Amino acid sequence: MLERDFKKYVAVYYKQLAAGKVDGEIVKRLEPYRVKNAVIMAAGMSTRFAPLSYEKPKALLRVKGEILIEREIRQLQEAGITEIYLVVGYMKEKLFYLAEKFGVHIIVNEDYYRYNNISTLMRVRQHLSNTYICSADNYFSENPFELFVYKGYYAAVYGKGETDEYCLSFDEDGKINGVSVGGADSWYMMGHVYFDKDFSNTFVKIMEKEFTRPAVKSYLWEDLYREHLDKLILYIRKYDAGVIHEFDSLEELRLFDEKYLQDADSNAFNNICKILGCKESDIRDITPVKFGMTNLSFRFSCNGEWYIYRHPGHGTEKYINRRSEAASMIVAKKMGLDDTFIYMDPEMGWKLSRFVDDAVQLDYNNKEQVEKALQGLRRLHTSGEKTNFSFDIWSEIESFRQALDERGRHDYPDFNELAEMIDKIHGALKITKASCCLCHADSYSPNFLFDVKGRMYLIDWEYSGMADPAVDIGTFVTCSDYRFEELVEILKLYFGRAPSNSELLHFTGYTAICSYYWYLWALYQESNGKSIDQYMYIWYQHTKLYGSSFFKILNKGE
Repeated sequence: MLERDFKKYVAVYYKQLAAGKVDGEIVKRLEPYRVKNAVIMAAGMSTRFAPLSYEKPKALLRVKGEILIEREIRQLQEAGITEIYLVVGYMKEKLFYLAEKFGVHIIVNEDYYRYNNISTLMRVRQHLSNTYICSADNYFSENPFELFVYKGYYAAVYGKGETDEYCLSFDEDGKINGVSVGGADSWYMMGHVYFDKDFSNTFVKIMEKEFTRPAVKSYLWEDLYREHLDKLILYIRKYDAGVIHEFDSLEELRLFDEKYLQDADSNAFNNICKILGCKESDIRDITPVKFGMTNLSFRFSCNGEWYIYRHPGHGTEKYINRRSEAASMIVAKKMGLDDTFIYMDPEMGWKLSRFVDDAVQLDYNNKEQVEKALQGLRRLHTSGEKTNFSFDIWSEIESFRQALDERGRHDYPDFNELAEMIDKIHGALKITKASCCLCHADSYSPNFLFDVKGRMYLIDWEYSGMADPAVDIGTFVTCSDYRFEELVEILKLYFGRAPSNSELLHFTGYTAICSYYWYLWALYQESNGKSIDQYMYIWYQHTKLYGSSFFKILNKGE
């Protein structure tokens, strides 16, 4: 059907629909162009949208009085599109209510944290036909959806000046023939896209084949489209400025909806205002700095000063005692080990600190930095400072073992061999046990910061408590690339003298135990779907290395 005939039939359809009766022949002719369904992608973490994305999915933000995703669903349904698939991942439980409220189909993407949005389309590939593909965080000032669409298209807006968006080139008919990442004075992809049936069929075949390549899993689906433009035909659909809105940061949202200057509906903002005595509008220049295993943090400016806000990660209450951390932070500030600390809520776990500009983390090969770090630990251990909390590494090991056993993550050849070796070390160390003192218990390089003047800050006291001082030295060593000979040199710097044979045995054994503890910690994190990268293998290797070194020392002494 020619496009002019398509438009004529659509006009007749809606005229007849308004009159209460549609001719069957009109319906038959338009049927190939009827939108079958829509997919709304809502699985991602929206890390750039700190701190609001720490507390709820971006899709649930209320903009101009309406919840983003609810507005988008209503617009689709108003256009006659009722078969809607909502793909969720991050904080998925907060979006489940939409199934009952709007009748949408919920599909869970468990890969949201490690793969890009192409994994979302893999989850719904059997539903792709004449399909709208939408992002859950778009705001359309006008309803862009239609029940009948002539051909596949990507929505685009024009941007003056430089942009890092996906910019389009196209022929005189509007067929897209080039996509570049970044450009200037260009039409660029923004908002929704429409797959017609032919596009969907071709795209699914390509996606199923290409998704077996590890690199493709990190793609936006548009990246795969770019690689196959000759087979995947889309046209540009141009929209005027102000029709499609996409908010990449809170600052952009504030410009669109002034309500967010005074009330962002954020606990993080409420906490900051309470402690700093400021207004929400004073909180500016928000930049996420960590979206990791145990914390979600962002940097911000307020009245000319820079700060860090730490939001506790979901589920960390199972293995981190925030009251213990808060007690240790007070000691750390008092001793000058971390005077960036401002306040921490011991129940909720959020923390506010000063931001150290141009700070660098400890370099294990920088002897001056290493010596300062070890002197700081030694000063802490000999300070006599106490808290009412302990860090029992052996109890923590047993807890991780039980959890891994329940999850079936202990079923590999030398798991039991490692466990038996560590059990023997633990038994032998009872005769060399040191007095408990306040320990950091997470004393590895990223937690030792140095400012431009060389001043050291020991940050992130989440695991801290009363413990054997060898826990700190063992953790310090196992997170490095040190070998046994370098452990001896580390102990010389720590004690200010050569260690005795008993001390060497004790600290070597604890380095093996700490390696094993962090190895189990990594296995536990990965059982929760979080990637630990190279550290897991390092801790595995160090468990064996320092375990073997311990028994050599022990046997030599006998």
